[in-house]
Amino acid sequence: MRWLRTSSVLLTVLLGFALAGCGASQPEPVPAGSSPDGAFPVTVNTAFGDVTIPERPERVVALGWGDAETALALGVQPVGAADWLPVGGDGVPSWLPKDKRYTTPPVMLGTMEVNVEKVAALKPDLILDTRASGEKDRYDLLSRLGVPVVSIPEGAESYTTTWDQQLDLIGKALGKTAEAQALHQQVEDKFARAKAAHPEFAGKAVAVGAKMTNAYGAYVEGDQRVEFMRRLGFTNSPEIQRLAGEKFFVNVSPERMDLFDADLAMMFPIGVDAQDIRDDRMFRSVPAVREGRSVVLSEDLSQAFSAGTAHGMMHAVDAVSPKIAEALAR
Repeated sequence: MRWLRTSSVLLTVLLGFALAGCGASQPEPVPAGSSPDGAFPVTVNTAFGDVTIPERPERVVALGWGDAETALALGVQPVGAADWLPVGGDGVPSWLPKDKRYTTPPVMLGTMEVNVEKVAALKPDLILDTRASGEKDRYDLLSRLGVPVVSIPEGAESYTTTWDQQLDLIGKALGKTAEAQALHQQVEDKFARAKAAHPEFAGKAVAVGAKMTNAYGAYVEGDQRVEFMRRLGFTNSPEIQRLAGEKFFVNVSPERMDLFDADLAMMFPIGVDAQDIRDDRMFRSVPAVREGRSVVLSEDLSQAFSAGTAHGMMHAVDAVSPKIAEALAR
């Protein structure tokens, strides 16, 4: 069998620009035609129609961004997985609780290129691909293995599956709806407590940006990172938001570094070291940075912040909130 290749996957991995919204919707009830939690068969609605899983899956392959982490968080260990971050080894990020990790490491199946022959050799009874390119060719190729494939949700586009949609889809597919709803509530409670503990965040404008090897960019509404900050009480910088087009980020030229001048400048390293940002004279020339109102995240924390998974976001809330409060107090 041939390899699965998508240019959007390559862009996502190289630039770290995976779209993962952080919506505030509550867990959806089990739809009509589905089974109660823990009972099978169960039907899951996807962009490619209803997918029925006849029995509780025992050999799960997780291919989408965050799918393996989400399955692990719900108590199911995939036999095969893609390492999206990438963190190496079994692909488990540092923020996942120890009691949610693998007891038997999965077969790693690649990221930009998924080896379908390897997938078939694992004899899966369910394939998760919930935060992925959503290309029909990819879905059709995986479906030829004769296994239920839970792809992106109905109405979603390439890599726009939100954390709560992903949690809902995987929870239903695994017969873990109750666990998914409980985890969803933990995330909601985590943000609510942080927001209540830091009323000084309310209404402050934040410029959320990233530095790559030779360029800067800023995120706009619709991106996970901006939505994360919104849930803490911030608003996205109006100057940056006015430049928003169809993409979820805008390029920032050296002449427009002033765009990062806001109540708070929040920066992510992508393919560079965090110290490269702190040492950059252009970045240091921004008034907000000169005055100490900036936070430059480490690579590990950037990954947690950007992952758009339940445990990643909860880890980021705990780690980032004190840094933000310290910066705003200057």
